[in-house]
Amino acid sequence: MDGCTMSKESVFASMLIGKTLRNIAKEEFYKEFLNKNSKELAVLLQEILEKLFQQLKITKNSLGLETEELLSTLIIGVIDKDTSNAEFLSVGDGLIHYDDISVEYEQNDKPDYLGYHLGEDFDTWYQSQEQRLSITDFRDLSISTDGIYSFKNFKNPNQQKKEQEIIAFLLRDQQGKNYDNFLEKKIRDLELEYNQVLTDDIAIIRIIRE
Repeated sequence: MDGCTMSKESVFASMLIGKTLRNIAKEEFYKEFLNKNSKELAVLLQEILEKLFQQLKITKNSLGLETEELLSTLIIGVIDKDTSNAEFLSVGDGLIHYDDISVEYEQNDKPDYLGYHLGEDFDTWYQSQEQRLSITDFRDLSISTDGIYSFKNFKNPNQQKKEQEIIAFLLRDQQGKNYDNFLEKKIRDLELEYNQVLTDDIAIIRIIRE
């Protein structure tokens, strides 16, 4: 999630979506455990998104929220840990990187946020989404907000690292992967060792198969 900088209290929308999805994920886990059967990833992803859609609509109405208070990009995925297959949907800007392949979603700083569509029919909205991605048998998978493109070298602009170099360092290089603060350390190293300063919010989730 990445809240819209120009909206009201941009972090609120991201936190609300994150906490709502966490609750939905717990419910789905218990259902799958009790029923002892698994759904297809694409089906599960759609069902989770529909629950998120409906929960956000209820929250908006019950709290009297304005649309501008619910603007956040979203990259959502469902992963099968046994097969290392995954289904993703990106709503707005962001990056999915897997096994040396980068899939960037760029909407020219005008993301079509989920919050704009809460008054619409979910099925109609969902079928119109084109930023989908199916991945099979991945070994190293990351999702990132567009903050990954915001590193700047203010001390020595002529030594500014290219975007692909930053992506390779954060999402491909595995040195230090056993540390709990693996990604945080990499971001610090970019600043302290290479003068590459993060100038925007960033959220990264990375999954490396052993």
